[in-house]
Order: sequence, then structure tokens, then C-alpha cells
Amino acid sequence: MAKFISFAISILFFVSTASAAPKSDLWERWDLSNEASDVQVSHAQWSIFLSKYAAYVDPATNTRLVDYSAVSHKDHRVLKAYISMLTDIDPLSLNKAEQFAYWVNLYNAATVDLILDNYPVKSITKLGGFFSFGPWNEEIVEVSGEAITLNDIEHRILRPIWKDKRIHYAVNCASIGCPNLYVEAFQSSKLESQLESATRTFINSDKAVQFINGKLILSEIYNWYAVDFGDEKSLIQHLLNYYEGPLYQQLQSYSGEIEYQYDWKLNEKK
Repeated sequence: MAKFISFAISILFFVSTASAAPKSDLWERWDLSNEASDVQVSHAQWSIFLSKYAAYVDPATNTRLVDYSAVSHKDHRVLKAYISMLTDIDPLSLNKAEQFAYWVNLYNAATVDLILDNYPVKSITKLGGFFSFGPWNEEIVEVSGEAITLNDIEHRILRPIWKDKRIHYAVNCASIGCPNLYVEAFQSSKLESQLESATRTFINSDKAVQFINGKLILSEIYNWYAVDFGDEKSLIQHLLNYYEGPLYQQLQSYSGEIEYQYDWKLNEKK
């Protein structure tokens, strides 16, 4: 019995720590770029996939849903070919803007590919090993001889190198509570407008900001990554910079307790 209790406690501890957000921890290997490069990576295949299978936005949840069940074997193979094309590129040969688009698109495409490989599934958190909370620590691709995980891309490359809080609105974890999978592939030529659009869309959804019985309810993203958004005053100001809803004044003057929530259900069009 004692061994069973100890085992159960260890499982609970592992699950709780596994579901915590990783810290931003620079992988120096990727902190280089070639600013003289004018190479533009084509992300057309990813944009075509999105327009075909992720065009619908559910008005009830403000979520761009993916029609996973409708993806043909041919189009899944094309998606895998696109990911393979990306991994054949040395991202260090690209300029910083191209690198940003490269890593975000690789993250999002690889996440959709993971879901398709395991579909049907109720939540991405069900993927990974028995002791895993999702697949984020699984080595999913190899780039320039390095095995890469989704956590590597987000927390060891994107966050520490670019230090842009809008990264959290660009990467998508295939869940209802996540900022939407963007309508098209990210492109270096229009990164600023795309990031601003993704940020504004999420902040003006109930997934990000809402009031229930006078209490401010925010996305758990702002709790998990509080280090990126600053203290409560800085976070509120960040939200106000984009919020266009009728509760602007209420948000601006709010001084009560904040509650955080997140919906891990699959962003699936049924």
C-alpha cells in the first residue's frame, strides 16, 4: 500500500509539473542569422492547407476550427512534404524575419500533423507518453542535425530570441482555448500586420477577456506566461492596447481578483 501511495503521489507530481509552462531558456545554437540573405521560404502549401481545412470560425467560441476528419490522405502527405521541405532548410542561413516565419509555421504545421497522425483524439493533451501532458517534449522533427521538440521551438528559440509577447498569439496548440490558428501561413513580408491581427483577434474574444458576475476572467496564457506580460498593471495595459469591446472602461478600472481559464478540447470542426 505504501508503495502504491508513493507511486500515486509521484504521478500527481509529474502531471502537475508537466502541465506547467516551461521557462524561456535560450538554445544558443539557433541565435544566429544571415541578415544579408534575401531568400524567401515558400509557405504556399501551408496556406493552401489552411484555406481548405481551417477556414471556419465557430461564432460560439471565436475559434478557427480544423476539419481534421475531412483531410484527405493526399493532402496529409502534402502537409508532411511541406514539413520535410522546412526541415531540409538550414534556418541559420535566413534573415531574422524569415526565421521567425519559419519557426512559427513549422510549429503550427507539425502540431496539425501530430493531430492527424493520431486522429481521432479529444485533446492534444492525450498525446505523448504515459507520463506526459501532451506531446510538447517529444522529438518531432530534425533540423540541421538537431532533434527538435515543440517546446524547443517555442521556449528555447522563439521566446528567448525574439522576446515578443505576440509569439503567444502566433503558435497554436490545437485547442479551443488557444489563440486561433492563423488564417494563412506567416510570411516575413507581412509579419507585423499578421502578428497584430492575431493579437487583436484573440484579445477581443471571450477566450482571452470576459467578465462574469463582475469578476475579470482571463486566458490561462496570461498566468502561465506572466513573465512575458509583466505585472498585473502591464498586462492590463497590454490588453487595453488591443481591446475594442464594450467593457473597455470596466477593464481599465478593474482592481479585483483575476481568474484564469483554458479549454483544452480539440479545435475540431465536427
